[in-house]
Amino acid sequence: MFLVSLLCRDNEVWVSEFNGSNKSVSIFSLQEIASAITHNPWQHVALIIENILAMGGNMGQVQTDDGVRLHVEESGDGTPIVFVHEFAGDHRSWEPQMRFFARRYRCVSYAARGYPPSETPADESAYSQDRARDDIRSVMDSLGIEKAHIVGLSMGGFATLHFGLNYPDRALSLVVAGCGYGAEKNASDRFKNEVGTIANTLLNDGMVSFAEKYALGPTRVQFQNKDPRGWREFAEQLAEHDATGSAYTQKGVQGQRPSVFDLQEQMAALTVPTLLLIGDEDWPCLQPNVFMKQVIPTSALVVLPNTGHTANIEEPDRFNAELADFFAQVESGRWPTRDPRAQIASITGM
Repeated sequence: MFLVSLLCRDNEVWVSEFNGSNKSVSIFSLQEIASAITHNPWQHVALIIENILAMGGNMGQVQTDDGVRLHVEESGDGTPIVFVHEFAGDHRSWEPQMRFFARRYRCVSYAARGYPPSETPADESAYSQDRARDDIRSVMDSLGIEKAHIVGLSMGGFATLHFGLNYPDRALSLVVAGCGYGAEKNASDRFKNEVGTIANTLLNDGMVSFAEKYALGPTRVQFQNKDPRGWREFAEQLAEHDATGSAYTQKGVQGQRPSVFDLQEQMAALTVPTLLLIGDEDWPCLQPNVFMKQVIPTSALVVLPNTGHTANIEEPDRFNAELADFFAQVESGRWPTRDPRAQIASITGM
């Protein structure tokens, strides 16, 4: 497997190349990199370098094991946390968490494939639930992260869950937030029909037209009512996404992923500390999360009141507080596995 990572640290760009067990690192000044790409048609790299100079933290590009370039941002030092965004968000959606947790942790967020400034593969088959799962691993491998707290929302929550099921030795803990869209068996056909409608709207009408409708979905209006300014920023960022990448993500990831109700056996064997978190008005996620709580023996369920789907930006203080307490319990070795006596057929134990 050959991987390349590009990171900026202390006004230098570190280019790391991984080929099997061999690793080479080349260090360039920002001026050298900027000069080298002045006439390069890969223009968004120049914009990334510009942004690095203007903002704190580290930004760069990593390459996945199937050759797709992903935009990555880092801030802080310490135990790593990797944030995985939802369909309607991108790496910027985690800004309230990046700023809060970078005080004590090494925080990493990235834009999924199909989300600029990450690459948008032209092949529709390059988008899948397995691929979304493995892109987390590629980001960690490229950054030299062996284990991390993995935090995902919605689409990112599904990817986080699948990462924990398949690579439990790479996860210190899992935060599976807003996970469950389309999972209920009686809603499966309706969800897949809506996936097709979304993909067609994106390809035929474009991103801006789509975003105007999608940002006002039944689990998004809670955010608009509480925080019109924050919701507007969310809607504007959604409109900046790539229509083709979003359409392929809908069809390949959202529309083809297995229901959590089909993962009972795998989830019952999961031993990684897991925090399930939803808003109480995130209607499609309520029953799936009760099910996951019942099945995953190392899970706890947090429900935020009067809250919709985008919990991390709709209620950032509550979201951050719940995660901070969870991480502290995990790192102190105090996160429990469910007592089997808590799951017997009797209601009262009599």
